[in-house]
Amino acid sequence: MDTMIGSIDTCNPSTGDICRPPNGAVSTVQTSPPSHSTTTNNPCDATLGRYLARRLVEIGVTDIFSVPGDFNLTLLDHLIAEPNLNLIGCCNELNAGYAANGYARSRGVGACVVTFTVGGLSVLNAIVGAYNENLPLICIVGRPNSNDYGTSRILHHTIGLPDFSQELRCFQAVTSYQAVINNLEDAHELIDTAISTALKESKPVYISISYNLPAIPMPTFIRDPAPFSLAPKASNKVGLEAAVEAAAEFLNKAVKLVLVGRTKMRVAKAADAFVELADASGYSVAVMPSAKGQVPEHHKHFIGTYWGAVSTAIFAEIAESADAYLFAGPIFNDYSSVGYSLLLKKEKAIIVQPNRVTIGNGPAFGCVLMKYFLNGVAKRIKRNETSYENYHRIFVPEGKPLREDPKEPLRVHVLFQHIQKMLSSEMAVLAETGDSWFNCQKLKLPEGCGYELRVPDAVRVDRLVTTQDVSTMIRYGQKTIIFLINNGGYTIEVEIHDGPYNAIHNGQGKCWTAKVRCEEELVKAISTATNEEKESFCFIEVIVHKDDTSKELLEWGSRVSAANSRPPNPQ
Repeated sequence: MDTMIGSIDTCNPSTGDICRPPNGAVSTVQTSPPSHSTTTNNPCDATLGRYLARRLVEIGVTDIFSVPGDFNLTLLDHLIAEPNLNLIGCCNELNAGYAANGYARSRGVGACVVTFTVGGLSVLNAIVGAYNENLPLICIVGRPNSNDYGTSRILHHTIGLPDFSQELRCFQAVTSYQAVINNLEDAHELIDTAISTALKESKPVYISISYNLPAIPMPTFIRDPAPFSLAPKASNKVGLEAAVEAAAEFLNKAVKLVLVGRTKMRVAKAADAFVELADASGYSVAVMPSAKGQVPEHHKHFIGTYWGAVSTAIFAEIAESADAYLFAGPIFNDYSSVGYSLLLKKEKAIIVQPNRVTIGNGPAFGCVLMKYFLNGVAKRIKRNETSYENYHRIFVPEGKPLREDPKEPLRVHVLFQHIQKMLSSEMAVLAETGDSWFNCQKLKLPEGCGYELRVPDAVRVDRLVTTQDVSTMIRYGQKTIIFLINNGGYTIEVEIHDGPYNAIHNGQGKCWTAKVRCEEELVKAISTATNEEKESFCFIEVIVHKDDTSKELLEWGSRVSAANSRPPNPQ
């Protein structure tokens, strides 16, 4: 529906621990045991909350997205006390999750903090998206006081039962590890296991921390732990050699060849290896739609998008008539295959997944990492530019529509002509899954210009969600330009199956708003709302001091705080 373009300057890390990966590649921490001098922390900082904060900063998280709730407030106190960690307050949990999702694409790993159940279930859709897109996202949930577990008490933010495990059961299906922290003795181990699992498996993880634990000093946290040290993944050497040899033989026998990249190149950290193969092979090069931006579009042999019947002009014919094709990290679902209509033949394809290679109808090679396989093939193949030459032989540039009167109703293609002119290496394009999904595929990205599809395959959001956090973008000084394409409905759904439910009725109804700061303004606003504007929807914003509360709230808040903060029972 909408297309967002903005500066990517704000994505640069403020620390040197982890380098910013190219356009969403996943960061890695140190891969060999580092020399480590142990630092002793101030006893006041030797708490679970500060330990978690330091661990997040260590892996490259300098911004964490949050929504406060009564079960995560003490944890938030300790996160904001970490000088190298910025707490970004979001308007709701789902948006916090999507912000962390986008942060993981750009910086390699992201994190969000929400409250128990009502927040955890709200953020879940963004976590599903991260799981689907192989993004390391750390979802941290503040949970009830540790003493409430195993009792018959019924708490708020639950479904009204003394069983508090509903949220955990939901996260078990869409995260690769769940750390439930109800005591301090093994908290550091659970946190470290969760974070290292997210990085190793490139999947989201769940960390749940009882409200009364983050602020308690603990000897375990007096000294900084050793930095994370993750052993790099390795291919089976025999399998890798056999796969490379078989693939080179398969490709060298063909005449017309194409090379197509897809989104799993990100998790495989194989984008550079893919480009190396493109350089060496001379094949025609394209990406599937969700991988746009992962292959430099200024590459000599880059043609565009392979998307079956809606591919870049002529490329579907070039790809589907080829003698052989290599797909790196493909997912052939109903959308990417245009309703399963791709005219590809399995016996002509080499399918390269992050740790597996299949050549034609067989053989298949397991424990073979994509980037090492592509590096190996690049050294063994014969250069062959036949398909690229064929493309240029039959390619006819698209005609340009007749120039319109500048005052005529705006057409979408004119909008995207102007967006194309705006693009530079200092920008990133975020496309929505309406018609912009297709129009943005036609954009020619300058070298260094980032690109992401705002909505991963598993989930869908629209302008109604985006709008809620425009205030957050403004508050944090985001230099963003949003084009909201108002075409009166959910056009992508219209083209699948139309009905009155796809329409957005713009401009229907009457709305009146006012902002009041004193009694005089309040009286005037009430009078207007109940007289001249009584047939309208009326919205009155009342500005008051943050501490101007009822005495009942003050008393209630202090008692609830005392209940939440009860120290853990002796183990």
